[in-house]
Amino acid sequence: MGWLRAAVLGANDGLISTASLLMGVSAAKLDTATILMTGMAGLVGGALSMGAGEYVSVSSQADSEGADLARERRELAETPEAEHRELVGIYVQRGMSRELAERVATEMAAHDLLATHAREELGITDLTRARPGMAAVASMLSFAVGAAPPVLVAVLLPANQRSAVLFATSLVLLMLLGVVGARLGGAPQLRAALRVGFWGVVAMGVTALVGRLFGVNVTG
Repeated sequence: MGWLRAAVLGANDGLISTASLLMGVSAAKLDTATILMTGMAGLVGGALSMGAGEYVSVSSQADSEGADLARERRELAETPEAEHRELVGIYVQRGMSRELAERVATEMAAHDLLATHAREELGITDLTRARPGMAAVASMLSFAVGAAPPVLVAVLLPANQRSAVLFATSLVLLMLLGVVGARLGGAPQLRAALRVGFWGVVAMGVTALVGRLFGVNVTG
């Protein structure tokens, strides 16, 4: 479920940044070809930037996990009795009796010693292990999915309708993503939708204002 919430956040970033960028160039009264080029540059550049940033971030997490596992492997080799007592103590803290904790620790460790200690002591499992490549691809794709609707709206609509429809469509999609993200995280949905919508309005409004001001200066 965590990856799904991250994908929603990535799509949200792609939507708000690309919609804001296109609101700015639309307000500057640029031609459709220029708007398309700007939108595609924003989509591709943003997706690659997100992917690279996620790869670096998750790689650091993977390095940290690798160091933790190496230390745990060394401790299991050098002080197995102490590690066993630590594992038993974890199970006792979770509500098991000492006798049951001893039995569970022994049987779990016999199945996969390092994996058991990694899971119980470090919270590291195969499902939660950091995977930089997968994280980078997911971030790129989710950003691109979020950025695609503003680009399509800006290119397909006539100039006299472009800004209004782009603003309204992007705002609705932002609020929907806010609801989905809140639902996945168990947070209040209406508050999340309003919060995302408010900042979306601010971002698109400010960039539209900047685009209009610079557009007037350039064309004037």
